Amino acid sequence: MSDIAVVSIARPLEDVAQELGRSFEEYGFAVIRDHGIPQDLIDRAEAMSKEFFALPDAVKKAYHIAGGGGARGYTPFGTEKAKDAEVHDLKEFWHVGRELAAGHPLSEYMAANVWPDEVEGFRETFTALYSAFEEAGARVLEAIALHLGLDRDFFAATVEDGNSVMRLLRYPPIEGAHAEGAIRAAAHGDINTITLLLGAEEAGLELLTTEGEWKAVEVPDGALVINIGDMLDRLTNGKLRSTTHRVVNPRGAAAYRARYSMPFFLHFRPDYVIETLSGCIDPARPDDHPAPLSSHEFLLQRLREINLA
Repeated sequence: MSDIAVVSIARPLEDVAQELGRSFEEYGFAVIRDHGIPQDLIDRAEAMSKEFFALPDAVKKAYHIAGGGGARGYTPFGTEKAKDAEVHDLKEFWHVGRELAAGHPLSEYMAANVWPDEVEGFRETFTALYSAFEEAGARVLEAIALHLGLDRDFFAATVEDGNSVMRLLRYPPIEGAHAEGAIRAAAHGDINTITLLLGAEEAGLELLTTEGEWKAVEVPDGALVINIGDMLDRLTNGKLRSTTHRVVNPRGAAAYRARYSMPFFLHFRPDYVIETLSGCIDPARPDDHPAPLSSHEFLLQRLREINLA
């Protein structure tokens, strides 16, 4: 069995598209180097994320939007749980979403962002990081389009003004005898189109192979982990796999530290209809594919399943 691809997207995409696509078909995951997100921006964002999560609980909870489904602002511990999981995940997080001008035809789908007053430069830094994530994601989608035999710009219109969400995530330290190997985020798949993850260098991210075994995702410093979400799995009729994954506590001293990461959940436009690509339908079984569904309807269906809607 080949391994998870680690590729540079500074290279011509025609040179890496097939290797990326193979990895997404086999594992649903790939690792991206030279992604173009400036390291000083990443460093600043990580420092601000830690500064925010270090604030008193009462201050953080003032930014929790009741009934908002966790789409913006702060979500405290014990809120989100994986689909079919019996217990809530050990994490707290902050969400930054797209900002659309008043009167934009898609503005009804996207709530206004909230910003903490307590962390100086927070809004400017995370607005810049959101844009940088979008640019990196667009390049990955170009490579995916090439792999699928589509026009390289196929996905540009499908994700323009999409409901993408950037999450700042903190898993608290775990204490006691069971810390090593404890599950920090239960096994789950992602809802969206693709996910771009910063901060996976510390061991713990694992994916479930087609053989039913957990495989660690090894990540070089500064690289991005990319995984396929349910929406792209649906669009490609399972050709690109939305793979179940989880976060487990590492062994040794790292088991007793807090863990931080920043995933960017790149979404289709809410009004984009996810209709199986003709090239992903088996001519021998022309009816064997999911029914068309708007990405917004699909999102709502999934959010209800994970306790966020």
